Amino acid sequence: MCPAPAKRKTDIGAPHYDKFLPPIIKRNYGNWRHHELPRPGVVVHVAESGDKLYSVRAGSPRLLSIETLRLFAAIADEFSDGYLRFTSRNNVEFLLADPAKVDPLIARLKQEGYPVGGTGASITNIVHTQGWVHCNSAASDASGVVKSVMDELLPYFESMTLPARLRIAFACCLNMCGAVHCSDISILGMHRRPPKINHATLAKNCEIPTTIASCPTGAVRPATVDGKPSLEIIEEQCVLCGNCCAVCPSMSLNDPGDGISIWVGGKVSNARREPMFSKLAIPYLPNNPPRWPEVVSAVKNLVEVYAAHARRFERMGEWIERIGWPRFFKLTGIEFTKHHIDDFRHAGESFKRSVHLRRPPA
Repeated sequence: MCPAPAKRKTDIGAPHYDKFLPPIIKRNYGNWRHHELPRPGVVVHVAESGDKLYSVRAGSPRLLSIETLRLFAAIADEFSDGYLRFTSRNNVEFLLADPAKVDPLIARLKQEGYPVGGTGASITNIVHTQGWVHCNSAASDASGVVKSVMDELLPYFESMTLPARLRIAFACCLNMCGAVHCSDISILGMHRRPPKINHATLAKNCEIPTTIASCPTGAVRPATVDGKPSLEIIEEQCVLCGNCCAVCPSMSLNDPGDGISIWVGGKVSNARREPMFSKLAIPYLPNNPPRWPEVVSAVKNLVEVYAAHARRFERMGEWIERIGWPRFFKLTGIEFTKHHIDDFRHAGESFKRSVHLRRPPA
């Protein structure tokens, strides 16, 4: 009789998440009662059993080096029994069961140059896209702009002095990988010219049918240039999305006139009212690396005006809705232009933006 085959372990799929949970979370899984915010950057989760878990949140860049990851691992080994996690906004959180280690951990993080904060009524870490470091359709850099903005707004990250939480997002172009459609303040890179076509290399580098099919608006059309198959762009239909540039290296979207726009008033939360889409505040600001002073000044102005006039627990969009857009432009000093005129305003009334359901009228 043949023996039963031995059960073998495989490396197919991700390991089960409970292998990485701290013991205190395993003991109280699904039985957490509430959480508290004793100080900026610290969240205390209280379980039904009375156990308390301390989360210490530090801001970190989105792109991390091996040296930084090793540093975080060493700090976790020293203070939190090796347990840490990364949030969706690129923060690193250390999970502790011993409250005596909270202050030494915060001191160590600040010693290494990582600010602690981003909880409660504060500015959270900026979620952003790739930027010039990787993306071929970026109209602006991501890491450079985010670094410049957060350097100026760091006091609002390390404190809880704002009326409510304030989320800032950055996207390099209109494809909006950075969730700028639903953030309190959104920084959006924008192209101003359609792609330029290198007809001399297009036939060698690109598949013409694939490039045509990549355009969502039909702006890319077949053409004949100097007797050879090529492409043309109907500028009136081009939305500057960069899809064609992604599949065809002979089409370039970057232009010295590319810049940044600022949007306000979005949110995902269902608290107090339904989620909201961002609306245009500043149509264009120039790309001015390495510190983008115009963008930094504009975002700081929005934050300070909001902090001075909004009510407690009132998000940016809720504050604007209460005071009205004319007063918003007056308080912020932003010039109202033709670009602010919404010529598709009724579309938003038909979008389903929340989890709330109701029976349609008979």
